[in-house]
Amino acid sequence: MSTFITTQDCPEYYFEERCYIRELLNSEQAPGLSIAQARVLPGVTTVLHALKGTEIYYILSGEGVAEVGEERKEVTAGMLVHISPEKAQRIYNSGKEDLVFLAICSPRFLPEDYQSLGA
Repeated sequence: MSTFITTQDCPEYYFEERCYIRELLNSEQAPGLSIAQARVLPGVTTVLHALKGTEIYYILSGEGVAEVGEERKEVTAGMLVHISPEKAQRIYNSGKEDLVFLAICSPRFLPEDYQSLGA
C-alpha cells in the first residue's frame, strides 16, 4: 500500500449497485477501514442494501435523498450520513449533476459483507 494515493491510481468502475466506484483505500494493510468515491448519475437510485459494518457517506457534490432504515433526508455537499451495521440503505440522485460522495466503511469493505435487499 502506497503512502500517497491519487485518484489516477484508482480506476473507476461500474458496480451492480447502480453507481460508479473508485476505491481510494481498501487494503489488507489497513483492515480497519476503506474509503471509496461513489458517483451516482442524475435520476438514479442505488440498490437497497446493507453492510455488516458501519458506513459513512460524506457528500462531496450534487444533491440527493439518502434513505437509512425508515429515515429519509435530503443531502447536499458537506453533509455526512452515518449508517449503522446491518441497516438498510440507498441513495437517490435528485439533482441534474452527478452525486459524488465518499463511502467510508469500518471495517473495510469486502464483497462478502454486502447484502443486496432488492430494488
